[in-house]
Amino acid sequence: QVELVESGGGLVQAGGSLRLSCAASGRIFRIMSMGWHRQAPGKQRELVAIFRSGGSTNYADSVKGRFTISRDGTKNTVYLEMNSLKPEDTAVYYCNVVTVGNSIVTVWGQGTQVTVSS
Repeated sequence: QVELVESGGGLVQAGGSLRLSCAASGRIFRIMSMGWHRQAPGKQRELVAIFRSGGSTNYADSVKGRFTISRDGTKNTVYLEMNSLKPEDTAVYYCNVVTVGNSIVTVWGQGTQVTVSS
């Protein structure tokens, strides 16, 4: 069983920065991808950024140039550096990890609140 522990959310003023962390532990065979999604009130959960096992990354258009995803493979930890934050970035941010062993397993973190005040 894989567990995810997220940290780093909080309240910040517009234009500020935050760094989210997500550490995976447990029975991890091979990680295919680690990423971040977010869900704002009344909206669907959306992909923010993803880091794939080959090293490629993808970002939502709304965060390109402001957010950076990175991974420490030795610690099975993924980070999301968020700069130039905007009020519309306010949401609960969820870490997501896809692992493969005998089957493909998707695991979600508990979520961390990010609030950007104007």
